[in-house]
Amino acid sequence: MNKRFQIALHIIADLTGASLAWFLFFLYRKHVVEAVKHGYDIPINNDLKLIAGLILIPAMWLVIYAGSGYYKNIFRRSRLRELEMTLLSGVTGSLCVFFVLILDDSVGNYRDYYRSLLVYFTLHTGITMLLRLLLVSRTIYKIQHRKWGYRTLVVGNGKNAIRLYHELEQAKRSEGFFMVGFVSGENNPAAALNGLQALGTWKDISRIISEHRIEDVIICMDDEEHHLVPQVVDLIQNEPVHLKIMPDSYGMVLGMVKMNNILGAMLVEVDFEVMPQWQKTAKRFFDIFISLLALVIGFPVLCLIALAIVLDSPGSIFFRQERIGFRGKPFMIYKFRSMKKDAEKSGPQLSSEHDDRRTKVGAFLRKSRLDELPQFINVLIGDMSIVGPRPERQFFIDQIVKKAPYYVRLHRIKPGITSWGQVKFGYAENVDQMVERMKYDILYLENMSLGLDVKIMIYTALIMIQGRGK
Repeated sequence: MNKRFQIALHIIADLTGASLAWFLFFLYRKHVVEAVKHGYDIPINNDLKLIAGLILIPAMWLVIYAGSGYYKNIFRRSRLRELEMTLLSGVTGSLCVFFVLILDDSVGNYRDYYRSLLVYFTLHTGITMLLRLLLVSRTIYKIQHRKWGYRTLVVGNGKNAIRLYHELEQAKRSEGFFMVGFVSGENNPAAALNGLQALGTWKDISRIISEHRIEDVIICMDDEEHHLVPQVVDLIQNEPVHLKIMPDSYGMVLGMVKMNNILGAMLVEVDFEVMPQWQKTAKRFFDIFISLLALVIGFPVLCLIALAIVLDSPGSIFFRQERIGFRGKPFMIYKFRSMKKDAEKSGPQLSSEHDDRRTKVGAFLRKSRLDELPQFINVLIGDMSIVGPRPERQFFIDQIVKKAPYYVRLHRIKPGITSWGQVKFGYAENVDQMVERMKYDILYLENMSLGLDVKIMIYTALIMIQGRGK
């Protein structure tokens, strides 16, 4: 299946539905609402509102659909889910159209306003829903008849895996799994899974997902291997795949992931998303807006800091260093230099409150957190968010993981300029303190929301004003 082409079909269907709904609504306004008010039919001719609406309104709906995450995972929705998403976005978008375009119209009485809103909502939602149901029904048919599917990896090769494999292969209606191969657990690593290709062990799963373009992973280990399930999940959670777990294994990861959907009676789908798509879109918009505002308004401050660094000590103004970000990918972080030149000539070191490697200006910058200002550039690029766990170097991550393997869960979200750990704990001076600070970041991860982000930013601003940073 060509995913881009199918997404394009959905976009074309939505644009068609939005355009047709606006055209029919415009006819209703001219030949019913305005005709009653004026006592005669109003000809549409080359009405600019009609033309502008046919261009701008479909574009507006497209932004709403994309922002709500509608075009994500279009092959994995039921008809019921399609109805739910269409109704929800239909209410939101219709209200936007009403307040922007309809509310300033001249009508005979206020009932015409509400009637117009209801007519537009019915037309748009009805047409859009019909076109979407046709597309999703076609997708379901293709999947159930094994014409379309997802490249799937099975984790396990014991009794549970064999039973599941037979059940999926012999089902009259396919769940969409195209089996690529399996990885073994600890027991019987050489045992075959009914002719399915052996690709390695569970420890190789990240490499196998990348090499074989895996889209779905199913964990179905036997009881004696249940202790491996959390470790396998930790390896998978930062990969761009969908995870399914057999119900008896699901209990091993309760509290760490969310149940999203039940497929038949045998598999539970695990959702690693920590925020709804609309909140993620809003968070990104907020990041870009605040970053641009900070860089533009704070430009004179940035220049003064740069001048102070130059006059204070020899060396560059900015400090660049590789950090590990979203899904474990490295990126270059930007900061104002707060250390003397060649501060790490003896190897990676963490700064402390009385670090003699700091310059005079650098000590002030770290206390006020002003050394972090250039990271707004990282936010604009998309490597970071304003609020998120602080990114670390691989050198220290390797040490943290030895003491707290679940640290890798923080890579499920973008790192941030400030974090709940920074607010509650501050800068860490050693690996043990990094582990302690991580606990606050894990708590943030499991409770992410836009409201919590605002609170963290307010607390960060207070710390900067009071100069309480380490």
